[in-house]
Amino acid sequence: MLDTVVSSARERGEEAIVVTFWPHPRTVLQQDAREFRLLTSLQEKEALLKEAGIDRVEVLPFTREFAAMTAREYLRLLRDRFGATLVVMGYDNRIGSDKLTAQEACGIYHSGNQLFPIPIVSVEACYSAQSGASVSSTGIRRTLQEGKIEEANGMLGYRYGLYGVVVAGNRMGRTIGFPTANMQLYEPLKLVPCDGVYAVEVEVLGASYKGMCNIGTRPTVGGGARTIETHILDFDEDIYGLPLRLRFVRRIRDERRFASLDALREQLEKDRERCR
Repeated sequence: MLDTVVSSARERGEEAIVVTFWPHPRTVLQQDAREFRLLTSLQEKEALLKEAGIDRVEVLPFTREFAAMTAREYLRLLRDRFGATLVVMGYDNRIGSDKLTAQEACGIYHSGNQLFPIPIVSVEACYSAQSGASVSSTGIRRTLQEGKIEEANGMLGYRYGLYGVVVAGNRMGRTIGFPTANMQLYEPLKLVPCDGVYAVEVEVLGASYKGMCNIGTRPTVGGGARTIETHILDFDEDIYGLPLRLRFVRRIRDERRFASLDALREQLEKDRERCR
């Protein structure tokens, strides 16, 4: 869909614009808002859109009043506020409170004495090269929640990531030779993959490193709240309070309770070599 927007804009000598919403409509309209998790923060979304060739990203505040707009009113907004001359929609996308498809919305502007016809292009579904299944945010969320990182990355077209700040932990890892960076997410609604140990890419201090990340409750050392802790390979710097970005490569194993710290250390050594 983004490729179609960009190529159409280039052919017309116009801007490629994406209009998106914040907060996510589902957090405003649906009852499961407390359980809903985002695949991208607004900052991440804007960066990815720019990487895809989009010239301008417009963010509209999403409210119940905004959601009450009809397709006709919404398309008029696109024309008047952003100068839209062509609208690109996904094959299963519906717009307006009347929930019109691309074909139905196109009919509004090609029947009767309309003053501002806007061509509407419908883009077909894309499919995962790995599984052959259609790509959807629902499918990507499911694979991440199941720990199927490589499948999720294949559908996304990039390695899924988390972005946050390094905060103080209990420093238990350092006592057994595996110091970790404990991450607090910048976006609280960001989806965190299921518990387990992962091979990750780590971006910190302007450089990239290999790492292994444990997501879970650390049952061997007493358990507690769910944490995101990363041991950065070949790295020994004080990074408390600094931003940290993780990109997930592969899930190594389940999180589990070990009989002793020595047994945990032995397993972590194996995990580290596998990640390396």
